Amino acid sequence: MSTDEQIKEMVKQKYGEIALQDKAANESSCCGSGCCSTDVYNIMSDDYSALEGYNAAADLGLGCGLPTQFAHIKNGDTVIDLGAGAGNDCFIARKEAGESGKIIGIDFTPAMIEKARINAEKLQFNNVEFRQGDIERMPVSANTADVIVSNCVLNLVPNKDGVFKEILRVLKPGGHFSISDIVLEGTLPTALQQAAEMYAGCVSGAIQKEEYLGLIAANGFTGITVQKEKAIIIPDDILSTYMTATAIADFKTGHTGIYSITVYAEKPACCGPDCC
Repeated sequence: MSTDEQIKEMVKQKYGEIALQDKAANESSCCGSGCCSTDVYNIMSDDYSALEGYNAAADLGLGCGLPTQFAHIKNGDTVIDLGAGAGNDCFIARKEAGESGKIIGIDFTPAMIEKARINAEKLQFNNVEFRQGDIERMPVSANTADVIVSNCVLNLVPNKDGVFKEILRVLKPGGHFSISDIVLEGTLPTALQQAAEMYAGCVSGAIQKEEYLGLIAANGFTGITVQKEKAIIIPDDILSTYMTATAIADFKTGHTGIYSITVYAEKPACCGPDCC
């Protein structure tokens, strides 16, 4: 991997390609851990189909959790989704926030924004909008959101601290976030750390779980809670692209863990002597 900008450009290119496919096409090379699974992008996604507001056209199978399920969205809330993709989490959040709510999806991939806007137009949702921009420099005014959600996106951003600073800025005092993301315990093998596909696939860009939670606390959030955690197992056929059989065996019996976590935290209602 090279500079932060080169990493971001690589991620943008890959997700631009994914945006041009539907979920079935994205999953065509990944038929389960007991079969073939040559892409890492969709090995960790959860099933959204039972959630109210679900729209199959917006589901590209790219997430690692169900943050909207844990986000405590109320009727009338303004909700921002970071890395909105084709709009899946936005449309589910809209079901929770109702017609009096407002949903803003942010994504830095033009093809994803175009796909999300087409989906919203087909659904005739006039309180859902999509804005192109970086989530570490959100195109949103301060103190806008009641709730922020995100699904397997911060691990793709080199400057994670910058994202949490922006989340704090954009949330209203007393607002909160629920974010699903990938974190690590232990050290990834060098071959995985250096693989561009593993970065775009949300693995090699992940940081240590303790560091991740520490960034949230250091930026002033309170009530930090891990709402859900699950282990992510990378199938052997994916690992074999980067590692020898011996290295794979050592990795699987070692002490490195890859986890999807969904984290909740709140912006303090008062953030200074004179409040916000």
